Amino acid sequence: MELFVWALDSEVKSLHRHNVRLRIIGDTSRFNTRLQERIVKAETLTSQNTGLTLNIAANYGGRWDIIQGVRQLATQVQEGLLRPESIDEELLNQQLCMNELAPVDLVIRTGGEHRISNFLLWQIAYAELYFTDVLWPDFDEQDFEGALDAFANRERRFGGTEPGGDVA
Repeated sequence: MELFVWALDSEVKSLHRHNVRLRIIGDTSRFNTRLQERIVKAETLTSQNTGLTLNIAANYGGRWDIIQGVRQLATQVQEGLLRPESIDEELLNQQLCMNELAPVDLVIRTGGEHRISNFLLWQIAYAELYFTDVLWPDFDEQDFEGALDAFANRERRFGGTEPGGDVA
């Protein structure tokens, strides 16, 4: 975790200068107080930046993300702020990490693994998956172009059986 603290301290100013918003997604409550404070400080410093958003998943799991979202909604129900029957996909989505971003279109999995490993389970529901044996450190521009070409040639159905997502 000291490496994480060092990276935050050394890189956050550069991110800020380049108009990059930093977000750490995951259960940071399990980190030591010093690291939690550095995360809050870095996110606060870059919170108004409008260029890129850099999301770093630290102690993140898709199941955790969904459970924490459900717990937030359950608390609202318990406090009388929300009726259970008003809970829908959009309401749950608003409680999850990265809720303000567009849905994920493409997941590239390197290293020959053919699994999603509890990563962004909700957010990648309709994403296209691309698997390659190339290891991450060796994944280069040509490999990226290959993934984009494969994506461009797919017929996206968004959960439906007809092109464009319509159910037959």
